[in-house]
Amino acid sequence: MKLVSVNVAMVAPLFVGEGAQRQTVMSAIRKQPVAGSVEVRPLGLEGDEQADLSVHGGLDKAVYLYPHEHYAFWSEQLERVRRQPVTLAPGALGENLSTEGLLEDALWVGDRLRIGNVLLEVTEPRQPCFKFAACMGYAHAVKHMLQSGRSGVYLKVIERGTLQAGDAITLLPGVRQMSIADINGRRLKGRQRDLFP
Repeated sequence: MKLVSVNVAMVAPLFVGEGAQRQTVMSAIRKQPVAGSVEVRPLGLEGDEQADLSVHGGLDKAVYLYPHEHYAFWSEQLERVRRQPVTLAPGALGENLSTEGLLEDALWVGDRLRIGNVLLEVTEPRQPCFKFAACMGYAHAVKHMLQSGRSGVYLKVIERGTLQAGDAITLLPGVRQMSIADINGRRLKGRQRDLFP
């Protein structure tokens, strides 16, 4: 397991909706990879912001981790919509940490991750909002994330420090009472028609 990329963004305008319904909202979803060592503090990464602290950020959602393995799935979805090849750069899903070898079905609330000299704790899966659909450029992106279980996870900072792309990730299992996969399944159950055949 390793850290593929560290990604940050400052709050900036994001266009949502189409035509007469189009409006501008503030968001920091458009993360960009950064080189070198990045400081991780209790409220997140140095150089990173969140626009709506009622649903993103805070102590329990200070850092967002997303498995890089899911990028092939998202490229396929976008190619269907755009009808042309799509290459997504790390951070394209709005994540702070793009990882390899660490999927949602291996994570439980309370598990801890040692990356560099930082210790992080899994708190919950992401629940995507309309800003995610706007960033991805198609309306069904939120449903695709929910129905596929490719949510990524939010992390709490237990020990601050620094990390950088290429760092190894060590998984330290917690009490293992609530899995990320179970939470994703409960959120989905009975909410919407399945988009996948």
